[in-house]
Amino acid sequence: MFKHILLPTDGSQLSLKALRLGVNLAKSCGASVLALHAVPPVQTLAYVAEIMAAMEFDYAKEATRFAERYLEDARAIAEQAGVPFERLLLFGSQPYQAILQAAQERDCDLIVMAKHSWEGLARLLMGSETHKVILKSQVPVLVCH
Repeated sequence: MFKHILLPTDGSQLSLKALRLGVNLAKSCGASVLALHAVPPVQTLAYVAEIMAAMEFDYAKEATRFAERYLEDARAIAEQAGVPFERLLLFGSQPYQAILQAAQERDCDLIVMAKHSWEGLARLLMGSETHKVILKSQVPVLVCH
């Protein structure tokens, strides 16, 4: 069955639900898990680029702090279930690309992730990272909602 399951997390309640599902699946298969948090860059507009450049360092510092907390939550869930655990924090332009890259480079054979909670106009404007992963993944994707 599955040997190495990728568990992307954004720290939301829905992604924690998917993480727990992925860990339980890993336990039943005797698989290991890789928890991933992908930090997107600060988005800038040309006319505020100088202001945003000054803020980018603070953003990276705070994003890393939140990511560490999300990945620690994942570690605790995996440890409690007795599932082998790895963690990965990536900075990238698109979270879905980081997810696909991690799955390929770390030989993951399943991705378990949450359906994002964006609705309506926000979903249209922001897109769905989950949807992009489903469309481009070379391995199966299990979506939790």
